[in-house]
Order: sequence, then C-alpha cells, then structure tokens
Amino acid sequence: MLTKIVFLPLLLSLLVLVVPSRWVRLTALISTIGVFVLSLFLLFQFDKTSAALQLVETKDWVSSFGIKYFLGIDGISLWLVILTTFLTPLMILGSWTSITERVRSFHFFILFLETAMLGTFVAMDAILFYTFFEASLIPMYFMVGIWGGARRLYAAMKFFIFTMSGSVLMLVAIIAMMLMTESQFGTMSASLLDFYKLDIPFIGGTLFSPQTLMFFAFSLAFAIKVPMFPVHTWLPDAHVEAPTAGSVVLAGVMLKMGTYGFVRMVLPMFPEAVSNFGWIFLLLGALGIVYGALVAMVQPDIKKLVAYSSVSHMGYVVLGLFAMNTYGITGGIFQMLNHGVSTGALFLLVGMIYERTHSREIVKYGGLARVMPVFTICFFIVTLSSIAVPGTNGFVGEVLILMGGFMANKGLGAIAVVGVVLGAAYMLWMFKRVFFGKPGELTKESLLDLNLREILTLAPLLLLVFWMGIFPNQFLDWSKSSIDHLVKNSQSYTLAIHQQTSENLNDLIAEANQ
Repeated sequence: MLTKIVFLPLLLSLLVLVVPSRWVRLTALISTIGVFVLSLFLLFQFDKTSAALQLVETKDWVSSFGIKYFLGIDGISLWLVILTTFLTPLMILGSWTSITERVRSFHFFILFLETAMLGTFVAMDAILFYTFFEASLIPMYFMVGIWGGARRLYAAMKFFIFTMSGSVLMLVAIIAMMLMTESQFGTMSASLLDFYKLDIPFIGGTLFSPQTLMFFAFSLAFAIKVPMFPVHTWLPDAHVEAPTAGSVVLAGVMLKMGTYGFVRMVLPMFPEAVSNFGWIFLLLGALGIVYGALVAMVQPDIKKLVAYSSVSHMGYVVLGLFAMNTYGITGGIFQMLNHGVSTGALFLLVGMIYERTHSREIVKYGGLARVMPVFTICFFIVTLSSIAVPGTNGFVGEVLILMGGFMANKGLGAIAVVGVVLGAAYMLWMFKRVFFGKPGELTKESLLDLNLREILTLAPLLLLVFWMGIFPNQFLDWSKSSIDHLVKNSQSYTLAIHQQTSENLNDLIAEANQ
C-alpha cells in the first residue's frame, strides 16, 4: 500500500511527459487527485489505538551494508502523508493559468517532488530516508530556478547550498551509527528501529561525546530544513522568487520534513543529548517566534511577510517538540498540519492577486474589499487561522504548544505568548492596509473577483480551517498512541539518567567520606 502511494506520482509523471500538450494539466490534476484518494484508504487500514509501526514493507536493498527498502507508518507520519497528497492537486489548480511556459516539465517536477516528500515520511531505513530527503531538493531547485522571479537563480542556489550542507553532516552521522550497529549487534543495519536500540556513548557536560556530535549533526540538517532561526535566511528568498505552487509546497510540506526529522530521529535516538541540550532548541524556537513576527511586521512585500510568518509559526512547532511532554509534542504535530493548511492557503491567495496585478507591494493596494469581496472573505478567514482565533485550527495547536512550553520552561513560554500578540499585529495590520482604507494605484474597478476554479481551490482549505478548529480530536486521536509512546520512552529514559547520576553522586560522597 505504501509503495503504491509513494511511487504512483513518479510513475504518473512519466505519463505527463508523453500526453498531448493540451492534456498535461488535466492529466497531472487527475493523477494527484487519484493519489490523494488512494492515501485516504490508509485511514481504513490504520489502527489508531496502536503505537506500533503499521503497513510495514521490507525488502533487502544493499544487504552487505544492512540497507533495506523499509517502509512503515504510525500516528506521527499518517497525517503528514495525507497532507502531502491533499495539497498537491491544489497546487496544480492554483497554477492553472499562471504557468504558461514549459508546462509539461513543471507538472513533471510537481509529481516527482510528491514522491520524494511521501517517501521521506514513510521511510524507516536511514539511507532510504536520506535518499528521499535529498531527492526533494532536485525538483524544488528547478521549480524556483526556472519558473521563479527575477532573482530566481540566486534563490534556488542559496536554497540548494543551505539544505545540502546540513544534510552532509547527517549522512556522516548515519554512517557512524551503521558502524555502531555492527559493533554492538554483530550485523550492520541502517534500520531506524535498530538505531533506536543503540547504546551511543554520552559524556555529560562535553560537546565531543559521540551522542552529542550525532545529535547536533542530525539537528543542524533538520534545523535548516525547518528552517529555524538563525539558519532561516534561505527561506524568504526562496518563497519570494518561487512560483505559487513552489511556495505552497515549500511552506505546506517541505518545511515539515525538518520538524518530522526531529520527531522521527532526534528525539528517540539521542535521549541523553536531548535531555542535556534540548534547551538550546527550546530557546531558538522561542526566539524564532518573536524574530519572525517582528521582521514580518516591517515587510513591504506581502509574500515576504507570509514567508517570515512561516519562520515564526515553525518556531512554535520546534518549541512544542522540544518541550518533551504530551501537550507540546501533540501541539507541535498538529501545528505542522495547521501551518500546511493556513500558510498554503495564504500563498495561494497571494498568487491569485499577483496574477491580476503583477505586484506584491502592500502600499500599492488598499480598498480591495470593495472590488473583490469574495477574495476578501477568503483572505480574512485564513488570516483568522494564521493568528489562532478560537474556532480555527491555529488556536488548538498554539494552545497545546503554549501549555507544553510553560510546563518545560515558564520564561520561554512567556516569550512565545509575546509572539501570539505580534502575530495578530502584523497580520491584521497587513489585512487592513490591503483590503480597507484609501484605494491604492492597483485597486481598480476592472479587477476581477475569484473565479470558480480559484474558489474550488480554496474551498477545501477553508473547510479544514474550521473542521480542525472545531473538531480537533478527529485528527488528534490518530496520533495519540504514537505520541504517548514517544513521550513515555523519553521520560523514562530521562528519569533513568537522573537516577544514575544521583547514584553516582552518592557513591562519590561515600568515597569522599571514607
């Protein structure tokens, strides 16, 4: 089942290359809708009461090094798979008229990228995970570099160099862990399940113990992908220069590959390092929330404002994950989905107005509510979601994260609350300037409101804003068992560390007394 879902988009991308030109868009759209429908069958086959890995597929790949084709899914990755298949057809619908050159290649890369992202979320072999994780760079590089704005080559190269640099360190750490499996278990393996069982040496108080070095190697790769402050600088350039579909997939799914990596690898594989150095990521997450909000507030470009809002929102996710309690991790995972829905919708909306006016400067708008009322209502609903108004999806995620953050560190929780206020400030201020007040030079009676295709593109996202906000348990219940298992293991491990430290300290005191 997982193999079909992962590789069907890649197979269908070959079909896109051979159909007549007039059928390319429709072929790609039908293909991605078909993959989405197929992914929904996961909900019927998935046992949400179990924390175990489900729908497992495993085959020998490079047996001499213990590398396997190993796929599996649990409550943490389930909704990320469905989010990916859900957003992809909306990307194609949203780019229906804006992409006019090399249309065939564009849709080929979208389907190729879908396979890479889906593979990342279900791969349970470290080398297979790395392969999918890096494969996603290729189509995204071309999407920004070919169909992007004026500075597209600079943005594409910066994106590629940043993400590739961090991933190289992760590969080194993966190889080191594979060698450890051979020394500890007698057989080399790249399975994440075997990595979880490794006894990786940790020397408290030093940055140069094997576990600490591996912890930071993995964490840097995922921090760049998120991206976290201060390694976020590639994101605004990539968002601003990318075509609408590129911005949607980047914000909606690709950033989640970083936070997913923290949950899938860093937290369970390096418990002692997380216990000792996790505060760094709590701090950077809280600072990223405030920094992203402050920088968004002064942006003259509406797309760049939304891009910096992503830095702020992903800071909440990191804060929740490294709180290492049920509230924080539940909120972090739920906020991944929320961000994909709300920020994906924002980029679609920005693309729709840009297609009409060919400008993203806030100062040139004003009074859009009078000439584009349907567009205004849609933008307002998504704005409410982005600033976490009760009744919308963003509220549930942020409340859970703040509860978890306060339990982990009251000071950092307080900083995160400041980010909530700033988030409302920059989004509402932007909304006021664009939609109300004195009409700008681009606000003309000739501006057309949303057409049927654009309404159909936004409708599923607007529905989810309220569905996830009013009935969050219909989504949270599927992840509960997996999250409880992760938190229980990490807390028991941390407790064991503290007990061992206490016993060692008592031994030292006894020796000193003697």
